[in-house]
Amino acid sequence: MNRTSRETQEHLFALAGNPNCGKTTLFNAITGARQHVGNYPGITVEKKEGLYALNGRQIRLVDLPGTYSLTAYSLEELVARDFLVHERPEVVINIVDASNLDRNLYLTLQLLELGVPVVVALNMIDVAEGRGVRINAEELSKRLGVPVVPTVARRGEGKDAVIQAAVDVARSGIRWQPLRISYGPDVDPVLVDMEKIIESSGFLTDLYPARWTALKYLEEDEQVKKKGRERNPEVSDRLEAMAAKVTEHIQKTLDSYPEAIIADHRYGFIAALLKDGVLEQRFKGNRLHLSDQIDRVLTNRFFGPIVMVAVLYGVYEITFTYSELPVQWFEAAFAALGRWAEGILPEGPLRSLVVSGIIDGVGGVMGFVPLIFFMFLAIAFLEDTGYLARAAYMLDRVFRIFGLHGNSFMAFIISGGIAGGCAVPGVMATRTLRTSRERLATLLTAPFMNCGAKVPVLAMLIAAFFTENRAQMLFLLTLLAWIFALVLAKVIRLTILRGPSSPFLLELPPYRIPTFKGLMIHTWERIWQYVRKAGTIIVAISILLWALMTYPGLAPEEKNRFEAARRSVIEALSPDDRAVLETPGSGTASVLEARRRLQAIAREEATAALRASFAGRIGTALEKVTRWCGFDWRTNVALVGGFAAKEVIISTLGTAYSLGELDGDDSTTLSQRLRQDPHWNPLVAFAAMVFIMLYSPCFVTVTCIIKESGSWKWGVFSMAFNTTVAFLAATAVYQGGRLLGLG
Repeated sequence: MNRTSRETQEHLFALAGNPNCGKTTLFNAITGARQHVGNYPGITVEKKEGLYALNGRQIRLVDLPGTYSLTAYSLEELVARDFLVHERPEVVINIVDASNLDRNLYLTLQLLELGVPVVVALNMIDVAEGRGVRINAEELSKRLGVPVVPTVARRGEGKDAVIQAAVDVARSGIRWQPLRISYGPDVDPVLVDMEKIIESSGFLTDLYPARWTALKYLEEDEQVKKKGRERNPEVSDRLEAMAAKVTEHIQKTLDSYPEAIIADHRYGFIAALLKDGVLEQRFKGNRLHLSDQIDRVLTNRFFGPIVMVAVLYGVYEITFTYSELPVQWFEAAFAALGRWAEGILPEGPLRSLVVSGIIDGVGGVMGFVPLIFFMFLAIAFLEDTGYLARAAYMLDRVFRIFGLHGNSFMAFIISGGIAGGCAVPGVMATRTLRTSRERLATLLTAPFMNCGAKVPVLAMLIAAFFTENRAQMLFLLTLLAWIFALVLAKVIRLTILRGPSSPFLLELPPYRIPTFKGLMIHTWERIWQYVRKAGTIIVAISILLWALMTYPGLAPEEKNRFEAARRSVIEALSPDDRAVLETPGSGTASVLEARRRLQAIAREEATAALRASFAGRIGTALEKVTRWCGFDWRTNVALVGGFAAKEVIISTLGTAYSLGELDGDDSTTLSQRLRQDPHWNPLVAFAAMVFIMLYSPCFVTVTCIIKESGSWKWGVFSMAFNTTVAFLAATAVYQGGRLLGLG
């Protein structure tokens, strides 16, 4: 299927490759800022698309998720395969790591077996040469039958040559032609028989080559089998029976399985490809590469954890040090915007909505964009260097103690294990775990991590009450999140999800120096998601909560009482003092006292109106329980809003405390307002941070848990279980602190 248009000269190409092969680096080098990030329909796997112009031809590039194969064991493999089958790009640019060529070519063979027109980008050729590996690209191209182009993605070398080769393949109009590999005397005969049945009945031939479908049945590919049963149950049953017969025969004769035999023959095919001058290793033996030498320290049983803790603390120290001034600029900008809006809008509900509901609500969230930027930048650096994979390797021993798997580490990290992630993709990442027990235990505890939505809330409270120890406090909260997650995972694995842990295998990619461009693109992608959420979901929820905190308002008799109090103050003044009462500036002692009393009456009226609102009534009702944690009714309202999205806690507090402020020239931040509130103190703030860190996942995460677990019961369990843990922990902090005289 050729998608090229003579009029538009547009091509659709896909980038495929193993994780850590430099695929996304090459994508960023080619597309630069001309890229769009979204999600594949119905799932949270990231979809990246970019545009590139070459000699008047518009090229649309799709960066497929990193995957080791096209057998649908993980969500990423399923997404990559479905895109190839359903979208049918003209060319797939397969990025392979030249320093690990034999392993990377496994995916190349599967692409060729599917029939996809392929161009191989022989990436990190400089790393391979540094390790004494020489590759004859021309000879490899001849043997594979596809163009092979050496590249160094992090320097942008070879990117134009790769695109030009792909355009040449696309212009040639080459058809999808599947590669045929022999799988030995035990598998080949049944493959031929299965092909005949598939071709004669037209079974899934609109999607896959017949031989490829037969291979999937032998490899027990559940997605292909499910499609087959839906299309033609009779043919599917015949193929499954034939596959079962071969499996039984191979088990008896070779003590193996068809998928293992197939994998062995693919690697044998690769070994033959690389012989006779294609790949030359100039030195062998026990010589350690640079990455191996670094790993002797960074993954050492003793020094590794020390370095990891130091790196984590360094991330927080850098984040708070460099974000302090920009955060102040953002807060000042939103404060000025609020004063400007107050100056041009007439007094009434509209001004209250715009200033208190939108500007103060959303501004509280947006004010932390600089902090989130530095946090995401640090995480992107650790990811791109390859250090996070080492952290997963080191923590596997710890995770196994708590009944989890080394791969659970990545789900925790993605959810915010360093801080700044998101629980939704973290929950989705649990698909890489092979056993349902480990997967459920991980997806139920990953939301305890400090995601990017929690970090601004924690940072705001830290700025208010722990100014001198900001990095230390966030570091402590991160450690607490990990401790709670691991201990509760152990509890879950010892009770409702009993069973042994599965073995952990992980590839450690070589260390690399990230490119500035790549870091900026990765950071911007995450920042944009944060900003977009603040500009859509947070705005909507802020307006809704403003309405709940504004209506129905005070009863008429209450309004009359406050009005009478104001009149009493004014009538006690002389005619001359009344004349200057509304004029800003100095006045007599009587005028200054009257202004103070009027402001106190207005503040009391605003607080009474807020307490009488729908949200205030809910918060007041919850005080009977939350007083054990030290939370008042305004805090309760914010925490209830946090069930929708954790950033809403800031916007709700901003709205609540803005509604109680009557001085239009007041430019105090939310942190300052909380610090001035007599109800708040460091003990209450710490109890609140512990509760926010642990209580129910946001609505979107709960929905994802239900989808991934296959049952709404686990979603409800996560809400109830996490909130119960949070309440008990916050109560212990607050009551314990009071007993120690800290409150």
